[in-house]
Amino acid sequence: MLIDNGSKKVMSTRDAQRIADQRNLDLVIVQAKAQPPVARIMDWGKVRFEQQKKIRENKKKQVIVQTKEVRLSPVIGEGDFETRKKAATKFLVAGNKVKLNLRFRGRMMTHQDVGRQVLMNMAKQLADLANIDQMPQLLGRQMSLLLSPKPEVIKKAQSEKKNKLKENTNAKDED
Repeated sequence: MLIDNGSKKVMSTRDAQRIADQRNLDLVIVQAKAQPPVARIMDWGKVRFEQQKKIRENKKKQVIVQTKEVRLSPVIGEGDFETRKKAATKFLVAGNKVKLNLRFRGRMMTHQDVGRQVLMNMAKQLADLANIDQMPQLLGRQMSLLLSPKPEVIKKAQSEKKNKLKENTNAKDED
């Protein structure tokens, strides 16, 4: 079966190939397993170019999520805690996952509950921005917790980014 400009005709492969050659187009088999096989006359180079163009556009639209790391200590001061919280907030708003790492040194290993409290306190303070992906786990002398940004935080950040880009392009146009 040959599909040509919306019309459907049943003809031999040779006749269909001759028609395609007369028009300087290609005969492309759409469904080989159908009875009879379905073929279409089209410009294969153009179709392939369109497919590659769609693939490139989809790659541009993909968002790559990175995991950023924030290091903490079981005996962290309040000011340092706030600084690390700001860094984690910045990463989460940018759409990245955050791994909170807490390293135990020396005799601090005996007080793992203090380290767990520090991690959970940070997670609790970032609860409006993030979900806990992985609860605190001890690996050797490090305890880690994984946070991922909430979808509404990511959407808000993306819309703000688009608005900034629009403002920047408008400002350049006015100059």
